[in-house]
Amino acid sequence: MTAPAIVLVAPQLGENIGMVARAMANFGLCDLRLVAPRDGWPSETARAAASGADWVVDGATVFGSVPEAIADLGLVLATTARPREISKPVIRPSEAAERLAARLEAGETGGILFGAERAGLDNDDVALAEAIVTFPTNPKFSSLNLAQSVLLIGYEWFGMAGQHGGRRRSGAGMQPLAAKADLIRLFEHLEAELDAAGYLYPAEKRPVMVRNLRNILLKAELSDQEVRTLRGVIKALTGAKGQRPGR
Repeated sequence: MTAPAIVLVAPQLGENIGMVARAMANFGLCDLRLVAPRDGWPSETARAAASGADWVVDGATVFGSVPEAIADLGLVLATTARPREISKPVIRPSEAAERLAARLEAGETGGILFGAERAGLDNDDVALAEAIVTFPTNPKFSSLNLAQSVLLIGYEWFGMAGQHGGRRRSGAGMQPLAAKADLIRLFEHLEAELDAAGYLYPAEKRPVMVRNLRNILLKAELSDQEVRTLRGVIKALTGAKGQRPGR
């Protein structure tokens, strides 16, 4: 079984990336994806902080945006401790590991988004995930650094994936999720037609409306075939104006 991707969105310090790589190596994670790292890449400070987890650092890939970084992934989870405008399932690290293990055992792909050290993930990034992962911490001091967050996820993953006999639900019988690249093309297709129809109005409300629409579709956990069907429906509805039978 493959392991989930760890996606760091706009990480700031090379040292933090290196400590994340070290945490990943502790628990068998090796797919590190960086979205617009502030100080550029590669980073010697990251390599030093990785304390020997060089294969994780050397294998890291850099992307310009979150959609590019998750394009090939099915199940995507977002880590955040802040309240959100978007209604999404909120799960703990143990359930996140269980859901990922079930999907990956079935031959699918998955990943987890982690935000920048200070600001975390923005709403548009969270909107691309199926669920939000939060960490139960002391409410009087709930701050976790980037490496700590990855370490907690990695620990749960390592146990749930079976290395220590962890129990998990089977992925058998679940329909495979569409890749995020195909979902994003569906989103953009629908949004373009809604723009043309004047639905996403007024302009200042458009971002929230778009996030809410994307969230509705993500909740459905669409397969490749369902994405193709919905795109065909949109095309039929928008391409047949004035040409309906009997009119």
